[in-house]
Amino acid sequence: MSDAPDHPEADRLPGYAHPRETTDLFGHEATEASFLAAYRSGRLPHAWILGGPEGIGKATFAYRAARFVLAHPDPLAPAVQAATSLAVPAHHPVARKIAAQSHGGLFVLRRQWSAEKKNLPTQIPVDLVRKALDFFGSTAAVPGWRVCIVDSAEDLNANGANALLKTLEEPPSRSLFLVVSHLPGRIMPTIRSRARQLALRPLQPEQIVAAATAAGSQAPADLLREAASFGEGSVRRALKLTDEDTIAVVRHIRAALQRLPAIDWTDAHAIAEGLAGRASDADFEAAVETMFGWLSEQAHRAAGEGAARLAPLAEVWDKVARALREARGFNLDRRALILSLFTDLSEALRASRAA
Repeated sequence: MSDAPDHPEADRLPGYAHPRETTDLFGHEATEASFLAAYRSGRLPHAWILGGPEGIGKATFAYRAARFVLAHPDPLAPAVQAATSLAVPAHHPVARKIAAQSHGGLFVLRRQWSAEKKNLPTQIPVDLVRKALDFFGSTAAVPGWRVCIVDSAEDLNANGANALLKTLEEPPSRSLFLVVSHLPGRIMPTIRSRARQLALRPLQPEQIVAAATAAGSQAPADLLREAASFGEGSVRRALKLTDEDTIAVVRHIRAALQRLPAIDWTDAHAIAEGLAGRASDADFEAAVETMFGWLSEQAHRAAGEGAARLAPLAEVWDKVARALREARGFNLDRRALILSLFTDLSEALRASRAA
């Protein structure tokens, strides 16, 4: 496991290695080969959108690409032309500096701990975006490339996105933007048009097990394998499930979801009651993610059967996401939310099947 920093980091799962400390990458060989080929050509696009579900390795890939470019600034050098991956050893000076957050050629644009408010803000403020842009306009602290990792695009507000767009429209020489996005389709079209998109796919369970182990998981092998099977392709989600109580909640909810559109209300009330207390924060988040994952599976299946079948599921997705934001923001009754989710998912599935 990784030593925890003095304050929470928005992009770190507590107790595990941060993506900047992770030199191994699992399951994204084709994505890596595509980036490496572009770099070796000497015509590397200045901006990349790394899209895909949360927790599948997008940030790990971004740091891996940044390390390689900063360690090998000449794309035509023999070492680059002969490279078969973007791997840079952990003992390399560039890798050590990036892990220590001290490399002068890398700026990471992310939500940062507020010492004044003692919390993590919900958005990346525009002032921080401007600071990142000043980084590109100032004299380089180190020769070679300057790289900015944005993690994630969804955390940028409208002003921040517009500020980023201005630099993407007229990028400085030898600049590289690596934009992590969980929902690339919702990024401003003008930003998407100025970046090359790389779609990273959810991982297979065996890849999740390998990645979780590399990140420092010490969970028993059987528990880790089960968590990986429930992880929906996400290492982050699987790591959150490596707790006996939490995974028991997930098993219970998955069984209830399998019965939809029928609802066993006695069972639903038991689930809601168990998730109501503050002591159940981790279980509540796991429960909600399980419901969203189930909804995503249904939507993916319905998408192949026509727009009419997809529409009710897409509509309930927005409704559920809005209800969840309100519950978190205003500390609303979790019992009522869970019961409402079962009702909404049931009705959406019934409407989808009837279409």
